[in-house]
Amino acid sequence: MRIRGDVFWKWADPTLHHRSHDETLDDGTTMDIQVRLSRTGNTQLFIGVYAGAGMALHEEAFDSRPGESMTRALAWGVGRARCLATHQMPFERQVA
Repeated sequence: MRIRGDVFWKWADPTLHHRSHDETLDDGTTMDIQVRLSRTGNTQLFIGVYAGAGMALHEEAFDSRPGESMTRALAWGVGRARCLATHQMPFERQVA
């Protein structure tokens, strides 16, 4: 069970439709990536990385991902979460 941090609870809004990606690494680390459209049409993103026991290792939320669709933002978030979870250097955001 994940122990959500303040970043998640400030970002959470169950009334908005969202898509999510969950992934578990061999060491038990889990990743939760969620993307949604705000009421004003902005693409928003949440990235959470959690230890096997559930403690939050990293949480971040983006109120806006200008120029990105939900699909593109989710793909970027999955890549960033994998980098964070495996202690690789996170890549910079790129918008084509």
